[in-house]
Amino acid sequence: MAEQNIIAESTMEDAYKFLKITRNPDGSLTRNPPVPNVPSTPEIDPNSSNQLISLSNDLPLNPAANTFIRLYRPVSPPPNAKLPLIIYFHGGGFLLLSVSSVIFHESCNAMSAQIPALIASVEYRLAPEHRLPAAYEDAVDAIKWANDEAINGGDPWLKEFADFSKVFLMGSSSGGNIVYHAGLRALDINLDPIKIVGLIMNQPYFGGVKRSESELKFVNDKILPLHVNDLMWLLALPEGVDRDHEYSNPLINEVKVKEKIKRLPRCLIRGYGGDPLIDGQKEFAKMIESHGVHVTPQFLETGYHAVEIFDKKCAQDLYDSIKDFVKSICDENVGKSAM
Repeated sequence: MAEQNIIAESTMEDAYKFLKITRNPDGSLTRNPPVPNVPSTPEIDPNSSNQLISLSNDLPLNPAANTFIRLYRPVSPPPNAKLPLIIYFHGGGFLLLSVSSVIFHESCNAMSAQIPALIASVEYRLAPEHRLPAAYEDAVDAIKWANDEAINGGDPWLKEFADFSKVFLMGSSSGGNIVYHAGLRALDINLDPIKIVGLIMNQPYFGGVKRSESELKFVNDKILPLHVNDLMWLLALPEGVDRDHEYSNPLINEVKVKEKIKRLPRCLIRGYGGDPLIDGQKEFAKMIESHGVHVTPQFLETGYHAVEIFDKKCAQDLYDSIKDFVKSICDENVGKSAM
């Protein structure tokens, strides 16, 4: 019998406890996140002892959907230089966390200063209150927002610092999944004058009905055990479908969208040997590369899912790899424009 999105009641209860969530009678979730939220820092506080490396400001995206952008810029950007714009999607299995979560806020602060870049972190709608494709729709809203900013010049930081010919989409875990689906959707939109030149997928969150070897090997993983993974997909996917849906399993829809896949920009795909999702990430990378996409694969033997949240050295290694990827594309584009 084909394995379906069915979880034993006791195992499901354990998964809810693991994620620190409870299901309400109306189907919504009560979330008890293990990490605090922090406000944006739009200006330097002269009375604060904290040394800021980036500033951040919250901007409305789609008020009807209650979405917004947290925009980051370096405190000390390079003089007389325009910066790439990275549209960023946080992780959390489509169910949890926020741009305000301190782990993502600090990460965006660091990346903005080190790359250097403007980073637009997207507060997208969460499942199950808003099941997929809601997050993809919010991602497209963010891309259109960037396009509107390029044309109309509303935000002063973007107007002063952004190079809209060098836009990247980046995400970790479920955010990496969003990057892929938003990247495909963006191909159907006239985005002139902005140009999406790269996709950065850090440990992208994909899965299917058939268990991969790495999922079975790490069935009791401390970060993403199998029963928790199953519950997250159960709550995130449209009701009534299994994990062999195009949102979770990109190989299912490969033939249908292969002509669009060919048009994707360069991709950085990063994964870790101790991640239950690593086999699926490698298969995904091979799939898009087989359609002519220029892929920079970075699959490390060490590490685990979301390792950069817990290990500062791994976080710095990630930032360095992103900086190198962004710089290589920006330098390449400068060379082309000079020809």
